[in-house]
Amino acid sequence: MENWISGIMNDYGYIGVFLLIAIENLFPPIPSEVILTFGGFMTTHSNLSITGVVISSTLGSVLGAIVLYYIGYLIDEARMERIIGRWGKILRLTSSDVRKAYSWFSKHGVWTVFFCRLIPLLRSLISIPAGSTRMNFGVFILFTTLGSLIWNTVLVIIGAAVGSSWDKIVAYMDVYSNIVYALIALGCLLILVLLFIRKRKKS
Repeated sequence: MENWISGIMNDYGYIGVFLLIAIENLFPPIPSEVILTFGGFMTTHSNLSITGVVISSTLGSVLGAIVLYYIGYLIDEARMERIIGRWGKILRLTSSDVRKAYSWFSKHGVWTVFFCRLIPLLRSLISIPAGSTRMNFGVFILFTTLGSLIWNTVLVIIGAAVGSSWDKIVAYMDVYSNIVYALIALGCLLILVLLFIRKRKKS
């Protein structure tokens, strides 16, 4: 994968960085950690600059987030309630649960979008509920840009600082990502258990 990424950056420069990050936002398994730290490394022996890589990667992040926002926009609350009404019994979810979730995101979604931009996997997926809850588009873009700018800047600077040892940083980021994924899985499991217990008490 590193050869593919470096080839695109060498051939297309900032446009290559922009496209790689946009794709990474749409397909989270492509790791931004690799793209950004390698992009930082590229600034040490090519015409790419740290500022240019940060700007192009942030624009790519925002583009990918916008696409996912509008995908979420197609699944409004009414449609989600219909989906849950049909399939919710499998997860023991009801239309009331959907309304509560939408209400919570409407109140806290702005900061959720910002902080989730700093968390692997969630940094991409958070755009979908933002669109689904009809978060103000301008506010969504602002906090997506700020969160993405911080994430991208940190990784690009680290990549430039460690130079050819950038792959060691990726290894540390893999550990961070795996811990986050495990916490997300445990969180989802806990939520399902709590929902199950609540339903049992009501029945």
